[in-house]
Amino acid sequence: MEEQERIRYAAEHTEVIRPPRQSLATFGVTKIHYYMLTEPVYAEMLAGEEETVVREGKVIAERPQIVTPYYLLNLFEGFEHGREFAEYLFSEYGANEPGLLYRYRNEPKEVSILSTPMQEVIANLNRRIDEGGGSLAAIIKGVDELWDISLMKFIYDLTRRSLRSNVMELGARRLLDPDADGIPRYARRTIERLFREAKEEMSRVGELEAELRRWGLFEEYQDRFLDLFRRR
Repeated sequence: MEEQERIRYAAEHTEVIRPPRQSLATFGVTKIHYYMLTEPVYAEMLAGEEETVVREGKVIAERPQIVTPYYLLNLFEGFEHGREFAEYLFSEYGANEPGLLYRYRNEPKEVSILSTPMQEVIANLNRRIDEGGGSLAAIIKGVDELWDISLMKFIYDLTRRSLRSNVMELGARRLLDPDADGIPRYARRTIERLFREAKEEMSRVGELEAELRRWGLFEEYQDRFLDLFRRR
């Protein structure tokens, strides 16, 4: 089986047994505690025995970030066809059509191999989650040798389900509305937040500069940016 076919197989055989009871937060970080269950890759060699591999960890979903095709043009630097893709977005949606960018970080915790049938493991995990009140816990059934693909498929589906509510919440606060320069209000708020953080902690200056350049706003904020260094 070729690599693309293996990836497709893993994605299509991913099953969310227990989804999180909450969507991704619009204005904050979401931490999802996951249990990834798989049959071991050597399952066919087991003579009548059943084993279940349990991978436990956390997926950290950063605060959704408003972007435009112009922003993505700068974000895709280094991609072979990044400019072509951005130009396609320009032609389809316009340079300042807002969208949401989601960033994730996986923090694996531990791996256990249990001599227990999967359905019994699922029942035990459900009880544990119910007792702990875990509204942001998930149980996922995946493919052992490509379990990370199964995890990414889960993340992708969760993002799709959360997108509508995130956009509606941002729209209700008019944070998607562009200013006279075509910059979403939420982006301006993000820049102001990064300035405050950089003022307190100079290690954030690089992130601030990158954000300004992605929006093409470095010259507009250049004096304020340089003031951060003059005050040191």
